[in-house]
Amino acid sequence: MAKSREIKKRMKAVANIRRITKTMQMIATSKFARAQQASLATKPYTEALLSLVGELASMEGASHPLLSGVDRAKGKPELTLILTSERGLCGPYNGSILRATMRHLRSTPAASSGAVEVVGRKGLIVLKFNKVDVARHHTVFGDKPQYEDVERLAQEYIDRYIAGEFSSVRVIYMRYISAGKQSPEVLQLLPFKPSSKPEGAATNVQFEFSPDEGELLGAIIPAAVKSVLFQAFNDAIVSEHVARMVAMKAATDNAGKMGKALSRKFNRARQAQITTELTEIISGAAALA
Repeated sequence: MAKSREIKKRMKAVANIRRITKTMQMIATSKFARAQQASLATKPYTEALLSLVGELASMEGASHPLLSGVDRAKGKPELTLILTSERGLCGPYNGSILRATMRHLRSTPAASSGAVEVVGRKGLIVLKFNKVDVARHHTVFGDKPQYEDVERLAQEYIDRYIAGEFSSVRVIYMRYISAGKQSPEVLQLLPFKPSSKPEGAATNVQFEFSPDEGELLGAIIPAAVKSVLFQAFNDAIVSEHVARMVAMKAATDNAGKMGKALSRKFNRARQAQITTELTEIISGAAALA
């Protein structure tokens, strides 16, 4: 009897866990849909801006310190920004990003000697455990990064880069490809790498600029840097929600399987108990006959 009661308690605990993970899966699915919509809404603007920068940068005589680099920054260390999550229960999401981070820091001397900044509590914990000196922990972005906050951060990086504080800025995050595929990426934010000119684009075409191309690049390139960083934040959030949705679905399915296994075990234990009781009754009746 005691064994049956113990199994029944475990069945109840597993059922409660399954209800929790199912609820978390539904919440993650809802958040994923909203985050994906926000990410897709900004992508056409970012792609158009990158295409424009690529065309302008490919013209003869076009130059800008955010493209070619700053002379006084040469030989300086790199600044690395890592985008992780505030919460766990999202499968291999943080682990994949942090493994890519550690590989990058070990293989790039400029990165290992430079400042490391992190978004997300989970990344901060793991980096400190691995004895990585975290120069700054950003806490303002949360689940819904606002463009104004990302813009301020990007402008700060631009100003510090032009001042010659570091030779480059790289962002390590989870790039969203599709609901079934996400990949950790090391993105070079500064110096900015414009898109190559699309195939079939006109060549040797003379444009007349007003204002001149230098002033135009000076306005468009910072906007492109900010847009690319914002897109990275959006991709990171979408990827996190996908990972959590998949992890909670797996946990729900596993809890369901465990519940069924415990139910079979309970039935066998109950049958054995009934058989034992019947045997004892029959034996007692036979002894009295």
